[in-house]
Amino acid sequence: MATTQAEQSVFLWQGRDKRGTKLKGQQVATTPNLVRAELRRQGINPITVKKKPKPLFGGAGSRVTSKDIAVFSRQLATMLKSGVPLVTAFQIISSGQKNPRLQTMIDKIRSDVESGSSLYEALSEFPVQFDELYINLIKAGESAGVLDTILDDIATHKERIESIKGKIKKALYYPAAVITVAIIVSSILLIFVIPQFEAIFQSFGADLPAFTKMIVGASRFLRSNGIYILFLLAATATAFIMAKKRSVKFAHFLDRASLRIPIVGSILEQAAIARFSRTLAITFAAGVPLVDALKIVAGATGNRVYDDAATKIRADVAVGHQLQLAMQQTSVFPNMVIQMAAIGEEAGSLDEMLIKVAEAYEEEVSNAVDALSSLLEPLIIVFVGIIVGTMVIAMYLPIFKMAAVM
Repeated sequence: MATTQAEQSVFLWQGRDKRGTKLKGQQVATTPNLVRAELRRQGINPITVKKKPKPLFGGAGSRVTSKDIAVFSRQLATMLKSGVPLVTAFQIISSGQKNPRLQTMIDKIRSDVESGSSLYEALSEFPVQFDELYINLIKAGESAGVLDTILDDIATHKERIESIKGKIKKALYYPAAVITVAIIVSSILLIFVIPQFEAIFQSFGADLPAFTKMIVGASRFLRSNGIYILFLLAATATAFIMAKKRSVKFAHFLDRASLRIPIVGSILEQAAIARFSRTLAITFAAGVPLVDALKIVAGATGNRVYDDAATKIRADVAVGHQLQLAMQQTSVFPNMVIQMAAIGEEAGSLDEMLIKVAEAYEEEVSNAVDALSSLLEPLIIVFVGIIVGTMVIAMYLPIFKMAAVM
């Protein structure tokens, strides 16, 4: 087998070609001698070969994300369709990577493939980056001799999934970020600005309006108990995250509850149905038996409610039920989705029908997210204005009151 990741390093080299032109570049290898040998094989006379120094910060590189895998899949699919050999494609993709972790992973895969491993076996060594769906599709593609087509389907699938995730995150993170900033600004006003006004009001000796007293009281409370409130919020957030990771029941409860949130729940439901349909379509189209395909789907929808539904559907299909009947028993799929599945089964074009379902729901998610963003922007502006305006009014009320008396 090929060398392990720990034995490989990135080497910077300089050399001259047969015309005397100076060249430079970098290459992953185990020793400088192997780099020199490879350069000579390419007709380059090496001058210097040295290990690439690690940067002071972030030497290991950032983690490999789902978006990185989507881009990698598209690049590999494009090169294979263009007739580029698999090992050469890996070399080209690796040379263009800026993330050391991703580059090392690609070089390890290339090294394993060069040593005789199949692509799906090489990818299986990275289960975090390449899930069961990815591995099974690659295995099916290699067996059928249509690896380029399968990779193209995988790339499209990954890109659509990342697009949906990005839109949902944008719709949810934007208001969360603005509200967080509003809370921080309000806290700064209460802790640092309001006490200055309070000292001025005390020097006047005048009776403060009830509204102003309420804001001043909130300021005193936050100054006295702010550290405890901050600790309580941090402890609550930590406990929430740990419970979600460790408790399957709690995570399932959160996924089910998220589907009931007004507007947002509908978007999450449509996104889960789109992922279910597209994943099942490309898996089934790759030649994976329906029962096995449903097993892969039961973990790729992004919501445990639909993962459980896929598991139940698989059990029903395994004993001979039609897919559309099994989907109907779960009570989580709209009638349109069930009818499209029924038509696909009858016509022998299940994958095509499911792709159409996925595209329809992906379009619905996109439109719903855009509408939600348009709705939230003015509401958020009003929310921030009310919070800040309330405190400003409360501080100026005594001044207005005294001006009226004078």
